[in-house]
Amino acid sequence: MSITERDRRFLIGLAVVVPLILIYRFGLSSDSSGVASFSPTDRIPIEERRLAKLRQIAAAEPGKEQILTQVTAELATREKELINSDSAPQAQAQIVQVLRQVGRAQSPALDFRGVEIGQVHPFGDNYGEVLVTVSFDAQIEQLVQFLADLTTQKQLIATNEIRIGQAHPKQKSVPVRLTVSGIVKKSLLPAKKGPSAI
Repeated sequence: MSITERDRRFLIGLAVVVPLILIYRFGLSSDSSGVASFSPTDRIPIEERRLAKLRQIAAAEPGKEQILTQVTAELATREKELINSDSAPQAQAQIVQVLRQVGRAQSPALDFRGVEIGQVHPFGDNYGEVLVTVSFDAQIEQLVQFLADLTTQKQLIATNEIRIGQAHPKQKSVPVRLTVSGIVKKSLLPAKKGPSAI
């Protein structure tokens, strides 16, 4: 069997092209996933780093759960100080009761001339705020002691606004208008009406 000139050129071309294809396929290219081909010994350090990272993530999980448990317990403790009632008017009545109790404990006792019930507002994203305003006459020392005693109450209440009028020269007392706010559950807020309630 004799090889023609044409077959000889084909075999020479094939001898040149096949090694180039093999070099390109196994030496320079990457596999279909886009990750370069590695020998099994090259993959060991990569897999060890991956395993170390997974172990680190797994080790952090119990710590995160512990922190979540602590934060949840602290939130529950703080929410015990919320004014606990079934409606906003009941919450405002509780604030009035606390104010009267603290006012009676002063020496001499404070006598409220008037009590005004304010609006219920959102307080942040998760709570509501109820307002109560009281008016009374007090000496400066009485007022300071009254405000100090309010801060020791277990309910989550605070002075929102205070207005002090001109002193009465003979009585040595000042007219006071004090607004106190209390924090309540968001469920006590009135339902929104209109297009923004959607």
